[in-house]
Amino acid sequence: MRISTQRVRELRHAQTEAEKEAWHLLRDRRLGVKFRRQYPIENYVVDFYCCEARLAVELDGGVHSQPSQIRKDAAKDAFLRKLGIRVLRLPNGLVTEDPEGFVRKVKDTAEAKVRNACAAN
Repeated sequence: MRISTQRVRELRHAQTEAEKEAWHLLRDRRLGVKFRRQYPIENYVVDFYCCEARLAVELDGGVHSQPSQIRKDAAKDAFLRKLGIRVLRLPNGLVTEDPEGFVRKVKDTAEAKVRNACAAN
């Protein structure tokens, strides 16, 4: 079952403060690659996705420490890995408390993925 376009729109309008701040840091190719927000992949939606680097960035708040959510996140990550997508999970606090650290982590991961993809070709 694919996620509906309407559901994706709802998620974009209901972003957390951390997601809003992260989007401000990632948008407009600020890291040298294009990111999309609330991007649907099959029956999942990832917070941010870079097609070029095949990188999904997920921001995790307190709910992600609940056992049921840990299982859901693990299933989502395993599915995305099967598609060749790397998942970078970062805590909300990194974005809000250390935006430069957040950018550095995402940029380093995206650049490494792009380099590896180019080396494989």
